[in-house]
Amino acid sequence: YIDAVRRNKYPEDRPPESHDPCGCCNCRKAQKEKKSEHEWNQTRQGEGNATYTEEQLLGVQRIKKCRNYYEILGVSRNASDEELKKAYRKLALKFHPDKNCAPGATDAFKAIGNAFAVLSNPEKRLRYDEYGDEQVTFTTPRARPYNYYRDFEADITPEELFNVFFGGHFPTGNIHMFSNVTDDPHYYRRRHRHERMQTRKEEEEDKPQTTYSAFIQLLPVLVIVIISVITQLLAANPPYSLFYKSTLGYTISRETQNLQVPYFVDKNFDKAYRGASLRDLEKTIEKDYIDYIQTSCWKEKQQKSELTNLAGLYRDERLKQKAESLKLENCEKLSKLIGLRRGG
Repeated sequence: YIDAVRRNKYPEDRPPESHDPCGCCNCRKAQKEKKSEHEWNQTRQGEGNATYTEEQLLGVQRIKKCRNYYEILGVSRNASDEELKKAYRKLALKFHPDKNCAPGATDAFKAIGNAFAVLSNPEKRLRYDEYGDEQVTFTTPRARPYNYYRDFEADITPEELFNVFFGGHFPTGNIHMFSNVTDDPHYYRRRHRHERMQTRKEEEEDKPQTTYSAFIQLLPVLVIVIISVITQLLAANPPYSLFYKSTLGYTISRETQNLQVPYFVDKNFDKAYRGASLRDLEKTIEKDYIDYIQTSCWKEKQQKSELTNLAGLYRDERLKQKAESLKLENCEKLSKLIGLRRGG
């Protein structure tokens, strides 16, 4: 019976990989642990044959186990902006894919950037503090933890955020662009398969196309262009334009009598519009012009507000100067029009 067990454990054609002279259990266990440690040291490689340390791998595993953004950054829930920035700087440099090649380092880097981008935004942080932890505890029927990245995503990619902090430079000089975080354990296998498929697709696209296939591809574009030209030919041109358009004949400049709004007409305008018809048309022109100025003014204010907020968030002096120097020209025109209306 003992011989049979030994034969099953060690087939005749493959002897045991390790054997000690005394044959005791303690010696076998010690040799097995030594072999495992040796194998770990020999196979510690990331993507592209780049090596990584055990400390880097443990750091990635810690990020993966985190249940909320505060744990990812390693700060308390009442952490200040300076504490958040200090934690982000330290972790971003530590887990950047150019420096950390451990499996999962890319996802860890994305999670760190996403966590800081959300917590450094007062509105997003308030919303996350109110709903984030509650949603994290939810599980699906298959007991899969809720992915807290989905409802609280940043407005800026982790790589763009990294460039804001470090001026777009990294010691290795090999900068990559990444999308939002994924929690799929099979992410890397799917990514390699996608890269191979993308390579084959690019090779097929590089092959010379026949005249027929090129025509078929351009046919929808040609149809759209033809329909657009026919529509423009059949449509009646309006009697005026707020802008100079020589191709349509709007080359003669005029102003409305009430608000002095500039507009352009063709050479036959005076024959068609006089008296009451001209006054009615100029009311329409003034209304269109005011709508256009209001929309343009809103866009200018929106742009100035966004630049100001970004400058305050990242303490960027260049953005601050740009926001302060941005002129609200259309808003000034709108104020003048309102003054003319009140005066009239």
